[in-house]
Amino acid sequence: MKLAIIDLGTNTCNLLIAQYEGKKYEIRYQGKEGVKLGKGGIHKNLLTPEAFQRAEAALKKHLQTIRSFGVTEVKTIATSAVRDAVNQDEFVAYLQKETGLKLTVVSGDEEAALICQGVKLAFGPIPPESLILDIGGGSNELIWPVNGQIAWKKSFPLGMARVIEQFQLSDPVKPEEEAAVEAWFDRGLLALWNQFEGRTINHLIGCSGAFDTLADLLDETPPGTKSRLIQDISIRDFALTFRRVIGSTAEQRSKMTGMDPLRLEMIIPSFILIRLVLNRLNIRRITQTGFSLREGVLYEQINC
Repeated sequence: MKLAIIDLGTNTCNLLIAQYEGKKYEIRYQGKEGVKLGKGGIHKNLLTPEAFQRAEAALKKHLQTIRSFGVTEVKTIATSAVRDAVNQDEFVAYLQKETGLKLTVVSGDEEAALICQGVKLAFGPIPPESLILDIGGGSNELIWPVNGQIAWKKSFPLGMARVIEQFQLSDPVKPEEEAAVEAWFDRGLLALWNQFEGRTINHLIGCSGAFDTLADLLDETPPGTKSRLIQDISIRDFALTFRRVIGSTAEQRSKMTGMDPLRLEMIIPSFILIRLVLNRLNIRRITQTGFSLREGVLYEQINC
């Protein structure tokens, strides 16, 4: 069987194609297209006409790839920007009419659960005292797995597209703007701080997006050219990369080997969020994985 999984996120539309038999699988293709569904409307929970067009173009491009692989089943998942949109129904109907794809809009809890399944596919048993973080354009998911089960999970509507729309950051970002963004995250993550007060978390598992870019910057690898199951990142290496990126202009970042052009703006608040979580929870270890929501859908498919 060949399965295509499309993850229509707030910033990017991601495609995974896998071939599987029983519980054995092989990933045949991974790719993404920029959609920026939050641009111009996320602060109003509105998908603009331009967002409709960008989503349609991305899905049609992915469909060309899907057809070339002879895929037998397609699953299309939509997340934060779509689930929060007041014109969600119109958006879903439009895309089904124009592409033939039926979007499944998942809740924040469902998204977090799928992300955890994707991490399981990468790690097998998830190390104890770990916290999973997936940074998105519309929301950030945090999951605490204990003995293979989700002990706590929460989706926070604090995505990077929301930061960019709300704060209009300077280029390069000013120290007072950096502090304001961190304070905004700090207030918004109160439920996280309360949950782990008095508990030990010593391992941050970072999924997709910003963590992929972090690993690419460290490896000096062009985006999308290196597939990683898991990769450890030292706190020192993160701190050095943070300082290098936070003081740079968008033009300077565009010339950094490993910098994804789709994340030139969003990498700034992403790194601010990662640093805050590390510091507030006193985490001393980071592991990046390329597996997340799409792989979680695959996990469910091969284990159903």
